[in-house]
Amino acid sequence: MIGRRAWRDLRRCCRPRWPAPAPHQATRPPPPGELGRPPARGGRATPSRPPPLAAAAFLATDLRVRFEGLCGTKARGFSSDAVRDVPVAGVVDVPLAQTGEGIAECELIKWFVQEGDPIEEFEPLCEVQSDKATIEITSRYKGKVAHLNHIPGNIVKVGETLLKMVVEEPHLLVEACDGLENVNSPTSETIKSQKCGVLSTPAVRGLAKEYGIDITDVHGTGTDGRVLKEDVLRYAADKRSVEGSSAFLGTDHEDQFLGGAQTHQNVSAKSGWHYNDETIPLRGFQRAMVKSMSMAAKVPHFHYVEEINCDALVELKASFQDNNTDPDVKHTFLPLLIKSLSMALSKYPIMNSCFNEESVEVILKGSHNIGIAMATPNGLVVPNIKNVQSLSILEITKELSRLQQFALNNKLNPEDISGGTITLSNIGAIGGKFGSPLLNLPEVAIIAVGRIQKTPQFADNGDVYPVSIMTVNVGADHRVLDGATVARFCNEWKQYVEKPEMLMLQMR
Repeated sequence: MIGRRAWRDLRRCCRPRWPAPAPHQATRPPPPGELGRPPARGGRATPSRPPPLAAAAFLATDLRVRFEGLCGTKARGFSSDAVRDVPVAGVVDVPLAQTGEGIAECELIKWFVQEGDPIEEFEPLCEVQSDKATIEITSRYKGKVAHLNHIPGNIVKVGETLLKMVVEEPHLLVEACDGLENVNSPTSETIKSQKCGVLSTPAVRGLAKEYGIDITDVHGTGTDGRVLKEDVLRYAADKRSVEGSSAFLGTDHEDQFLGGAQTHQNVSAKSGWHYNDETIPLRGFQRAMVKSMSMAAKVPHFHYVEEINCDALVELKASFQDNNTDPDVKHTFLPLLIKSLSMALSKYPIMNSCFNEESVEVILKGSHNIGIAMATPNGLVVPNIKNVQSLSILEITKELSRLQQFALNNKLNPEDISGGTITLSNIGAIGGKFGSPLLNLPEVAIIAVGRIQKTPQFADNGDVYPVSIMTVNVGADHRVLDGATVARFCNEWKQYVEKPEMLMLQMR
């Protein structure tokens, strides 16, 4: 009803109206330009028509007064100064777009641009890393960088503004004018963010003020980024360390936080040694490992351990390397193990499956997308080689080399990491006989292979001879697989490794 009344008043106010002098005001003689106008009834001179801008100002004021009277609130209108000051070159926000299904936030790795840099369309702006892959964010516009909203290491949520750009496009003027209403009428969330900035308690804010710290500069480790007392103390200690100060924080707040450890610090200070704890946030692949391993630990596992004679495999690998004519190709044991594993999966497809817990169904995967666990400076990552059953050993070698290089440079694509059907962990490349791996869900099997080492073996006549032995440990989802199935599968794989000529017979 209020809206209808306001609309009627708006239509009524839009009719030609001009203010008349109040009855109690004295009538002034008309200006010289108005002497030819006939006088109004009652002896009063007809007021002159005001200029259009004045009339518009009167109408806007009158309408606002009427609307405030009807609604009981103060109305907000457009600022003519703001509209006049909007430049032709509009400032646009560049948000973090959706980088993949189920991804809610990414870590900003590095910027490719600085404030004031000219930007071309589709030019890379920054590099972000999710728990699945590293992605370059490119520009949709041509313009100039106005402001960088984040620094490397920040966690940016999907849809949050990464930077502001000045874009030289005339059509952005309309967008800027349309956005003035939102600027003049902030929502409760905007007001909250302007007033609060970060989540913290009054005590923590008081502590930050005592140390002379801007709390918005402190990285919060609490829930939803809440800044804790420990975060403020850690930031203060780091700040003093950067400034070259060797003194410790000696306030009562820190004594309360450190508790009984203060006595040990005094002893260490006398001897000249200072030891500080360091908190390292887990980001990117490391954060993904936290989630995936926490879920995998809830699945009932069982492990099957076997030893495989690799004498023939060692000879075959040496023969490949001796006859290698491509300097960019380096032959290793892993491509041979991957191909032989694929041959065994063809006979036991249940090992190459995924389990759907909600529908209690097992999906037999047609493609052998064998994942290879790789340790990188950014954490553990498991890219996979697609369609191994249709690749040659040389093609597997080249694809494995590409994935290893991309993983080390943190350049893996989402397609490289997604879609795996079974995982192979070559822990033997680092050391150790074997490991007990956890599943890479929703896969139902994972295999850890140890290093190949010489061990003594006894022949039937009692003679002792050296053998190259590799220990493998198959981790299986006991909801889907049983021990007998895993044992038969492992015997099939073992046969292909120990007798590569059998592998050649089955290859297409």
